[in-house]
Amino acid sequence: EWFPKSERGLAVAIFDSGSAVGGAIAPAMVIWLYSSFGSWRPAFLITGTLGIVWLIVWRLVYQPPEKHPRVSKSELSFILRERDDDRPKALENAGRESVASLLRRRETWGIILGKALTDPVWFFITDWFAIYLVSKGFKIENTLLGFWVPFLAADFGNFAGGGLSSYCIKRGWPVLRARLLVILLGGIGMTLLIPAIFTSNFVIIITLFAITTFCYAAWSTMGLVLPADLFASGSVATVSGMSGAAAGIGTIASTLMIGRITDHYSFAPVLIGASLVPVIATILVFVLIRPKPTLFPTHEH
Repeated sequence: EWFPKSERGLAVAIFDSGSAVGGAIAPAMVIWLYSSFGSWRPAFLITGTLGIVWLIVWRLVYQPPEKHPRVSKSELSFILRERDDDRPKALENAGRESVASLLRRRETWGIILGKALTDPVWFFITDWFAIYLVSKGFKIENTLLGFWVPFLAADFGNFAGGGLSSYCIKRGWPVLRARLLVILLGGIGMTLLIPAIFTSNFVIIITLFAITTFCYAAWSTMGLVLPADLFASGSVATVSGMSGAAAGIGTIASTLMIGRITDHYSFAPVLIGASLVPVIATILVFVLIRPKPTLFPTHEH
């Protein structure tokens, strides 16, 4: 909420890229900790402590724009005006809506279902990619460099999604139309996990997974920015929290399903599902979060 509409996508891309950076660093860090201490316990202890350190820094550093000493009155006026002008007019002066009221809105369900159906793809790759490579006959210690590629691709995807939407907005596109364009392209791109079933070439597998994480990250950036686009300030965190909870539930369910499916069959059904479920999520977003007719200007003949 610090950022006006044309900068919001890139701002989300910056902070969301942190998860990809962490995913890329974690395997090397955990292996190094295990090798150094000869036990898994320090790996759990040290990585768990990092979150607490971040929380302390956040509490000491963060200020909302209304209270930040380095934000001038003119900058604050611009932030407040620009961040609200594309929300529904009825919500401009609204306070915090109740959860029940939010759940009666189509847009809320579009955001919730979108996150619930796309986040499991990310956690499938972060949690199962190494196991998938082993199932293809590769030794994990020999593939560590390639293992980084999908996570680095996710970083680029964050910025590509945020950058494309910001570019379109600056070119005069309505905000929601720009966000939906990125969601559409991202949903299509995530289907490229399916070809990975048919190859054992390491470079091709890494490339297909990298394109998928690139497209997921672009999609996710829009999923994270939509609450600020569509809801009054007092409800943004509530909607974001509900979508995050739904993503967690979806990930729990998918993790259990992945384990059972791979035990009894193979990774092939999982890759097909991980490609097609985001398509369903994209369709639901388009059905539930529909722009007003005025958002798509028509040409007079």
